[in-house]
Amino acid sequence: MASTYTPLGVELQATGENAGTWGTKTNTNLQIIEQISGGFIQKSIAGGAQTTTLSVSDGSTGAELAHRMIEFTGSITGNQVVTIPLDVQTFYFLRNSTSGAYTVQFKYVSGSGDTLTFSATDKGDKLIFASANDGTNPDIVTLSFGSGDVTLTGTQTLTNKTLTAPKIGTSILDTNGNELFLLTATSSAVNQLTYANAATGNKPSLTASGGDTNIGVSIQPKGSGTVTIDALTFPAADGSSGQILQTDGSGTLSFTTPSSGISMGKAIAAALVFG
Repeated sequence: MASTYTPLGVELQATGENAGTWGTKTNTNLQIIEQISGGFIQKSIAGGAQTTTLSVSDGSTGAELAHRMIEFTGSITGNQVVTIPLDVQTFYFLRNSTSGAYTVQFKYVSGSGDTLTFSATDKGDKLIFASANDGTNPDIVTLSFGSGDVTLTGTQTLTNKTLTAPKIGTSILDTNGNELFLLTATSSAVNQLTYANAATGNKPSLTASGGDTNIGVSIQPKGSGTVTIDALTFPAADGSSGQILQTDGSGTLSFTTPSSGISMGKAIAAALVFG
């Protein structure tokens, strides 16, 4: 009876076979197992849109799919698909080191099971488990590394990340767990506030932005509360810094410079609103 092989290429020797070569084959099997447990390989998938099948080498080392970590490399000019046979059951650390803004999908060679896809801009790492949980439609299960999970108690640094679909009432908390901001969502929103910081000598800004041409900003106190602004600047017609309208501590409004840059109407309106 001849030897058989596992999906990852380990040779299962039949009883009484391989006289004189049994030791060599056993050593090769141990090397394959070592490769499966901790081996690393770089696999170029350079080129246009295509499907790349990871090879298996029955009874010999070097099988591409029998390495613990696989790094995909090369310049890609189209979406890539990388496949493994339906019977492979193992886990992989995958790294997408390709150049080119195209997706890289890792999947079983056929079937409708779950797959893993690196987005066109995702040049990162993934931990996945090839489950072989179905003979026809097995799943690729994507696992979390944990350290990048923002639900952990440790401090996390997010770089070039977009937070989408916040729950109604999502909060930003301070270090004591108290709310700093409460974020709410409006269905089909097109307008928003944009915050920008500033360099030395300039002011940070909070600006209305969005799809509409003219967008106001609403600040609404609660109940009998009031909105307090320490000083208002009215730009002058010539583009200079203009007039600064302030209170003297007793609720009386006054300009810190001559009021030639502001109309009496504006001053009266300001007094009615902020007096």
